[in-house]
Amino acid sequence: MMVPSKASPWWDRERHQDRQPFLRQRAAITRTVRDWFAAEGFVEVETGILQVSPGNETHLHALRAEGLGGSGQTSLYMRTSPEFACKKLLAAGEERIVEFAKVFRGREDSPLHLTEFTMLEWYRAGAPYATITDDCAAVVARAAEAACTRRFAFRGKTLDPFAPPERLTVAEAFQRFASLDLLATVEGNRGNRDALAAMAASITRVSNDDDWSDIFSKVLTEHVEPKLGEGRLTILFDYPSPEAALARTSPQDARVAERFEVYGCGVELANGFGELNDAAEQRRRFAGAMDEKERRYGERYPLDEDFLAALAQMPEASGVALGFDRLVMLASGATRLDQVVWAPLS
Repeated sequence: MMVPSKASPWWDRERHQDRQPFLRQRAAITRTVRDWFAAEGFVEVETGILQVSPGNETHLHALRAEGLGGSGQTSLYMRTSPEFACKKLLAAGEERIVEFAKVFRGREDSPLHLTEFTMLEWYRAGAPYATITDDCAAVVARAAEAACTRRFAFRGKTLDPFAPPERLTVAEAFQRFASLDLLATVEGNRGNRDALAAMAASITRVSNDDDWSDIFSKVLTEHVEPKLGEGRLTILFDYPSPEAALARTSPQDARVAERFEVYGCGVELANGFGELNDAAEQRRRFAGAMDEKERRYGERYPLDEDFLAALAQMPEASGVALGFDRLVMLASGATRLDQVVWAPLS
């Protein structure tokens, strides 16, 4: 019986030689994108990796760093995003900021997920979130220029990174790709679980313990996301209010929030918001998410009280988190994230 040979480490010369073209393109893309932000008047910031709270979303899993407090007993967390720190800087008076942030997430390891990855995150004070979607299209185009390509390809799908993006509301996408009237199942900021379950039962497996968000995510993942970003980027916007996260509710329709995601070749590239700056509402959302996290996973993360205090003083702003490794992967023609990371976790 033959024993499978162990994969070479990433620093093996032959393996590195195979990865080197992608890594060279990563360096070129980084330079070009940095230059674009500088020309747009952004200040590049560096915020701390260790945080009191890693984020307060139900399905977000953080890495804990033990014994780093002054008493030797305080737990800190490796950040899952620089968002809290960046919003504190907006409260402090910064107006255009960008960060190439190393972030960390547990339970994420696949061709499209890494435990440690680079998040390109930026914010504009006083700007509508449509401006940030335009930024995303510009950043993708600059990445393509740096990689000397006019075509992104991944898993049989292609797109023109210079074509104007398709702009599609989440409700339109659910109607087009899943034949579901999504907003008929949303009442204010709450989802009607039974109504969505009845609609979705014929196209996805609905479990008795699935809530509205679970069913929404299943339909999105199985029927909508694979169809997005074909031929050109797709900007999916007006997320239903139960999925608002840190976004403002739309002043035009309380059933939706100022949240968007960007897709290319069926891959989610970015997640952005017209930022919520109502500290009381944000606290309510965080508390609800942590209650659900404790019910599902038996743990909860503390709230960053400093962040909530800053949020009450933060001006209106919009921002986005873009998966930089994923962008490099599509621009360079790589097929896995670890091909475009200089020193992947062995």
